[in-house]
Amino acid sequence: MERCHNCGEHTKTDSGPCCTLYNKIDIARVQCLNECTEGTGATVFKPWEERLNRIKFVESDVDAELLFNIPFTGNVKLKSIIVIADEELEPNTVKLFKNRPNMVFDDVISPDQEFHLQRDPHGLIEYPVKTVKFSSVNHLSLYFHGIGEQIRIYYIGLRGEWTPSHQHGVTICAYEARPLISDHTHSFSPVSNIHIK
Repeated sequence: MERCHNCGEHTKTDSGPCCTLYNKIDIARVQCLNECTEGTGATVFKPWEERLNRIKFVESDVDAELLFNIPFTGNVKLKSIIVIADEELEPNTVKLFKNRPNMVFDDVISPDQEFHLQRDPHGLIEYPVKTVKFSSVNHLSLYFHGIGEQIRIYYIGLRGEWTPSHQHGVTICAYEARPLISDHTHSFSPVSNIHIK
């Protein structure tokens, strides 16, 4: 066993809840295109302990494809993904896209990485991503495609390192080149330092 330098837990690199990004996904803003039932796409992002729960799932509507737009609450260095799908309605490929918010199916070209998926009913297979390519990720899009009429996914696990994003707003300052007396309702006498009304 090794201690993960990110979360401090003792774990193997290919199993367990270490470095899960589940709590770093902005679930309320997750989009899933072509889901059969609206809102079910976000339900496949679950805690590691609930990955085998098959009550919640997402199924494609027309054609065997699903497109997820996944915003994070900070900056992520993505390390791997895990996918649990239905044995009869499983996707065979997933394409990853970094920092391309609001993607639609017409945008699914030139992925940053692509995997051919294996059957994995217990979530034991991790697909390692190119960490150099997937550093500083604030938005991730996943395009799943199958060869049948539909696909069904039970769990998507994302692992990596998270850091809060630093957003610096623009500060607007107004400076007086020469103060105007009309802008100041009170003044002081330069001689006596007596307050003049």
